[in-house]
Amino acid sequence: MTAQLLTGAAEPTTDRTVVGENLSLPLFRSLSGVLAGHPYLKVVVDRAEHTWHLLDTAAHPFHVDYIATRVLGMELTALDADLDAFNASVYMDPGRRFLLGVLSLHTEQEADSRERTFLVLETTEADTMHGELLDSFYEFVRARVDGRLPLLLKPANHGQEEALAAISELRVPRILSHELFGSRARTPLNVGEATGRLRFFRTREEYAAAEAGLGWADIVAMPCLPDDVPRVAGFLNTAPITPLSHTNVLASGWGIPNAIVRDLPQLVEKDGLDGAWVRYRVREDEISLERLDHEPTLRAPAWHQQRIRLEPPLLEDAPVLALHRLRSTDRDRYGTKAANLGELHHVLDSRTADLSAFYGRPRPPRADLYGHLAARLGLSAPTAGELRTRAAEFVAGAVDAPEGVALPFALQQRFLASSPALQQGIGKLKMALELDATDVLDSLCLQLQNLIRHTPVPEAVSRQIGQAFPAAAASRGRLVVRSSSNAEDLPGFSAAGVYDSVVTVRGTGELLDAVRQVWASLVSPRSVRLRHQVGISLDDTYMGVIIQEYVPASLGGVLVTCNPTRREDFRNVYLNCSPGSPEQVVDGSVLPQQYLYNTVEGGGRTVALGSWGDGLPAATRARLADLSLTGRLLQSHFSGADVDRPLDIEWLMTERGDFRLVQIRPYAL
Repeated sequence: MTAQLLTGAAEPTTDRTVVGENLSLPLFRSLSGVLAGHPYLKVVVDRAEHTWHLLDTAAHPFHVDYIATRVLGMELTALDADLDAFNASVYMDPGRRFLLGVLSLHTEQEADSRERTFLVLETTEADTMHGELLDSFYEFVRARVDGRLPLLLKPANHGQEEALAAISELRVPRILSHELFGSRARTPLNVGEATGRLRFFRTREEYAAAEAGLGWADIVAMPCLPDDVPRVAGFLNTAPITPLSHTNVLASGWGIPNAIVRDLPQLVEKDGLDGAWVRYRVREDEISLERLDHEPTLRAPAWHQQRIRLEPPLLEDAPVLALHRLRSTDRDRYGTKAANLGELHHVLDSRTADLSAFYGRPRPPRADLYGHLAARLGLSAPTAGELRTRAAEFVAGAVDAPEGVALPFALQQRFLASSPALQQGIGKLKMALELDATDVLDSLCLQLQNLIRHTPVPEAVSRQIGQAFPAAAASRGRLVVRSSSNAEDLPGFSAAGVYDSVVTVRGTGELLDAVRQVWASLVSPRSVRLRHQVGISLDDTYMGVIIQEYVPASLGGVLVTCNPTRREDFRNVYLNCSPGSPEQVVDGSVLPQQYLYNTVEGGGRTVALGSWGDGLPAATRARLADLSLTGRLLQSHFSGADVDRPLDIEWLMTERGDFRLVQIRPYAL
């Protein structure tokens, strides 16, 4: 049995493109391909000839190639040599000759259970059609499409949404992207393939009862997986989540398939999938779940052999330092998170880093994207030095780095060494790990955590913390205490959501309690197991701590400098946000608003409104576009030699309207 949830299209053998014909449903189906489960057809309107071209999707994957070679008689080499200028002439010129778009076929269930079929017309995301062109495009297509099929125009970006606002919906019926796909039944989140046993849980209670028995060969399916889910073969969500949730960050980091399949309960019941062995595949345009008729012979997954190497932690006395005094090289004393924030301070303050390197990477047939970056920054034909300078100025003007102090590993080491009971507990845990005594591991971890939380902090250690963050500052209001281990925010081991942060700290007494809670999270059962699986020794693992004054936020969220559901997309970055702090986005307590922003040609579009009925004001969305470009520019510096390696950035907008970045780490692909 194969539950083929989304499918691809067969390749036709001949080019069946037609010119000038009216479009019937049979003709549409004969020419169309399938993308994300929906038949689609590329169209080109030639305003000069007052005709249109219906492209055979398999024969002509790109509009511009067809126009250049089949309509204008150009050679592909000539097109490639001047591709950006040609794209600008067909996507951005207000007086353009050609209007380019896609028609897709959709079916929805009506209240009386009948199916309604309709067509959707849209342009590419970078298209800057003004209202008059959108109106003309819709009317041209409407007059040539079977009148029995409703036709809706879907604006491809925020600029088109605003242009359409002045046009009556009676004249140009429309549908927004989040309206069309917000209730989508099946959504790929992380591509991958797994063979394993499907474990389906309808409630958290069912999951909790079976959690201890879950293993690496299981594929866990439930409405919304908990953040502390163990490392398994695959995830399936039956309720909507964001691609930037902790569980999907874990799926990405672990390289396991993850998807939303809202009708999975019906499939499970119909085909008896709960407890069955299945082959589970997630692709960008396909999700499949195949039941196997026998238990397969499985090898241990690749991550059983994965080994993460840590730089040796430096435990000699080091001072409590303000974040702005740290650099990335301090991660072996203060932890990766604190070191990255210190590096951010340096980038913003010095303005000497080259933040243009991502745009210098060849994107064939383009030698580079420097011209696009110059356009985004408002420059005309700048020198390389001018472009770098303007990029650094743009980032420094767009965001701030958080203030605060960082506690070094040395303070944790002095605390642990101060208590014989703690040393004995650590020794027992190390022995259990060496013997792989998994049956006692959790109880030893919990006992050790309890000891850490209740062991008095030596006076010398508490005094050092108090001097760096005096009582006067602590008493002014709420503090935030965050983890900064040397075993998090690493390529291949993000540890997203694994260690504790405490965001409701008031006064110096609560501060010491919060620091001990963060230290204790280093030996939680889950964190110890995850590190042990990838060969990170307890001896090499230490916890630094970041202490900051709480900053109220009007908006907060997460930005990743890639498109998580389309890995080859070098244009877009993905941004999630919700009113308040970023924690609501990553912990799954709300469904955030979701946006894609194009950092090459510009523009953005709304993917989903989440738990909110209304989108953000246009002015706020424009500011988020600047934040997205800032994240892309920072990628050039923080990704090191591989400038295509994306970043995961937590951010907030203060009540004054300033952007503050509170965490920067690699985003696992």
